[in-house]
Amino acid sequence: MKNSQLYYSVGALLYCPANNKTIADSILNQKFSRPFSLALCLEDAIADRYVSEAESILCHTLQKLYRHTQERDFFLPKIFIRVRTPEQIPRLSRQFGDSLEIVNGYIIPAFSLTNADDYIHALITVNEHSPKPLYMMPIYESPDLVDLRNRSFLLYALKDKLKPIEDRILNIRVGGNDLCHIFGFRRHLAESIHRIGPVANILSDIVTVYGTDYVVSGPVWEYFRGDCWRQGLIQEITDDKLCGFTGKTVIHPNQIEVVNAAYQVPAEDLADAKSILDWDASSHSLVAANPAGERMNEYKTHYNWARQTLFMAQAFGTK
Repeated sequence: MKNSQLYYSVGALLYCPANNKTIADSILNQKFSRPFSLALCLEDAIADRYVSEAESILCHTLQKLYRHTQERDFFLPKIFIRVRTPEQIPRLSRQFGDSLEIVNGYIIPAFSLTNADDYIHALITVNEHSPKPLYMMPIYESPDLVDLRNRSFLLYALKDKLKPIEDRILNIRVGGNDLCHIFGFRRHLAESIHRIGPVANILSDIVTVYGTDYVVSGPVWEYFRGDCWRQGLIQEITDDKLCGFTGKTVIHPNQIEVVNAAYQVPAEDLADAKSILDWDASSHSLVAANPAGERMNEYKTHYNWARQTLFMAQAFGTK
């Protein structure tokens, strides 16, 4: 779904291990740039033998944040839980109790035909008992995607499965590092993932299949300190945007401000978008110079771009 600002509002999604005992205080003390969303991870950030402990810490974190929302105003990010199994979704939803009110949904790792039905059923089930909508963000990172002979079938088959809950899919997400791992690749500071042919082809196919109907979010950039990390991130976001991605997974608070700034809409783009959306569709002419007199606007050609630009401006602001 791409028909409202909601689907563009995930923005910079900060990953954090669910057993981090300081994340609640960091949010309450407003230590991070805003806006951002938060992914509390129970999957690959947690060793197998510590999952139960991490779930307990996660519940405490959510309860603490929820309690403070009842006492004062502060910026609370959209919160998503990255689970390991479908069974965790209804079980954790029950364990969260009242604090489920501040959870926006669940992130699904390695979404594939072997687990799609179970995850979708779990999401439908928890929504039947939830007073607010709970969303899902599947991650496309499975080794199955490498096989060219089956990739198109797999992507379209998964899209068909998502159709009944399309309005509850906030973003389609991609596991850039996981896909690189399959090939043994690791990009350096000056190397955008979109230059890695085999991986870039997979990302392009995902956008081709899903980009007309869903917001597809960009892959993680793993550098957050040192020389030129910021320039590398900006370059990859530039490539992300050109290739149809919106927003980005981030793994350090330093990256939030860069992502937000990169996705702010230029004022001239917003002016063009408003001009196109306000066009009199019954007019004899559906082509005209833009308000600045610098480029040509076409109602039929640029309408989808204009609507998306307006949503982006609502989510990220303008520059």
